[in-house]
Amino acid sequence: MSERKVVRVKDVMAQDYAMVDGLITIKDAIRIYKEEKVSALLVNKRHDNDEYGILLLSDIAKKVLAQDKAPERMNVYEIMTKPVIGVDPEMDVRYCARLFDNFGLATVPVFDKGEVLGVVGYNQIVLDGLLTD
Repeated sequence: MSERKVVRVKDVMAQDYAMVDGLITIKDAIRIYKEEKVSALLVNKRHDNDEYGILLLSDIAKKVLAQDKAPERMNVYEIMTKPVIGVDPEMDVRYCARLFDNFGLATVPVFDKGEVLGVVGYNQIVLDGLLTD
């Protein structure tokens, strides 16, 4: 019986994210999503004792579009998730998938010593983590 190769988060994480300030408008956030073709916006810390936040398109759909709010009159900090749950680059993608399921997550940042290395989502852990040739 062959032993399964361990696929780690660092092996499948992506760089398709942008760092933004929580004070930008949702309209500006949508513009960044479109122009930079990213899967997530990570919200910068305001100071050393602060935490990162995250804004996903699903947040905008649920909290702005579905509630008929004006994107030019709302700021990212009003609807972002903060603090964000992050994962270690050495984590096995199987445990990452369990974490997603346990906490209802779809995309999270990858942190190493408090610094953002990338993001990982269901697409990466399934497409790149499950079928390794």
